[in-house]
Amino acid sequence: MDHVDPNLFQIEKNIYNAQCIGNVEPIEFMIPYPSMCSLIEGQNIKYSKQTIIEKPYLTNLDFYNYIQRTANWLESIGAKPKQPIIIPQLNYPQSEILLYGIWQMGAVAVINANLDHGEIENQLNDLMLISNKTNLFNKIKNFSAEYNPKYKPNLNEEALITFETGNGIKLSHYNLLVNANSIQKALNIESRTKIYCNLEPDSSAWAVFKAILPIYSGCIFDNENPDLSINTQDGDYLLRYDFQNLKKFSKNDIAICPENTAAISVGSNPIHLTDFYLNKNDLQIKGHSVMMGYLNQELNKSSFKKDGFFIYF
Repeated sequence: MDHVDPNLFQIEKNIYNAQCIGNVEPIEFMIPYPSMCSLIEGQNIKYSKQTIIEKPYLTNLDFYNYIQRTANWLESIGAKPKQPIIIPQLNYPQSEILLYGIWQMGAVAVINANLDHGEIENQLNDLMLISNKTNLFNKIKNFSAEYNPKYKPNLNEEALITFETGNGIKLSHYNLLVNANSIQKALNIESRTKIYCNLEPDSSAWAVFKAILPIYSGCIFDNENPDLSINTQDGDYLLRYDFQNLKKFSKNDIAICPENTAAISVGSNPIHLTDFYLNKNDLQIKGHSVMMGYLNQELNKSSFKKDGFFIYF
């Protein structure tokens, strides 16, 4: 019988407890999609001809075909399921299409933010780097829009690893979907709303607010005449990372905490399936958006306690 490290077992137990809220465990049936790659597939079943991006003009089907071609291209350059692949900062919507292409083939997207690639390679095996000078549309144009995934990840598997805080933060498909779902509920976003977000591909908030939320909500991404803008400056809603000042937030300020996937509150109100306590020296969080953990197990040991996840100031 294999020896199980009791410390590791306790850490995993504490992480799972932190992801529970009240008596509600992070179980899959609460989200209508079995993984991120099924999100766009689901939208195409009923709404393939609907516009999802105004500029460049794309329908759900156009977007899906680009994703399929991207998955084929990624395989052609040696990408494999479960492999970590760094997302480059490409012109919209190329990074977003690449993100879904990575998920479509069952790989894991990596946001390196400002961390040196060498530092990331020390923490992740078999890391693939795609150049910031890549023109994705040129790369994928000769590839087929037919793609059959060799591997389909489950909701509780890694979808995204972000290094935006300097520490590797692991987020599951479920984390991303439930956070987007919670934002949709909090902002009461209706289908066909024209939406805009100014984030660049350097944070988990970009993945949730710019890549996932518009598609999840059935919206149209429009940078010229949006009904709703969610920006880091001058928007209907303002994204803020200084959650230590939460008590001073206006009702249109959204608190961002990467360890809670992206959003943690709108104003001072926790998003759906999230609960937190802001103390003088720490933030205690519980809920379904709480990350899978840090890559660093020592950080997990010090941050996950029996009564939740803690960020210390």
